[in-house]
Amino acid sequence: MGYKRKPLSIEKIMAKPFVRYDEGAERYSMGVTKFMELADEAGAVARVSDRLSLVDCEKFEAFLRSYE
Repeated sequence: MGYKRKPLSIEKIMAKPFVRYDEGAERYSMGVTKFMELADEAGAVARVSDRLSLVDCEKFEAFLRSYE
């Protein structure tokens, strides 16, 4: 039986160099699906296993800055 993950405080999320999709969506104030699309387009997704993908926040932020 699984367990529910406790929500992290925004300070802890902002300090992490790699985040999961739900944490990244909260960090950048967007929906999970849109965050997944943009992270993939940025080339910032690291697929650790079949069930775990992490997003490199540094690459993702550099990609977002290119829109300015």
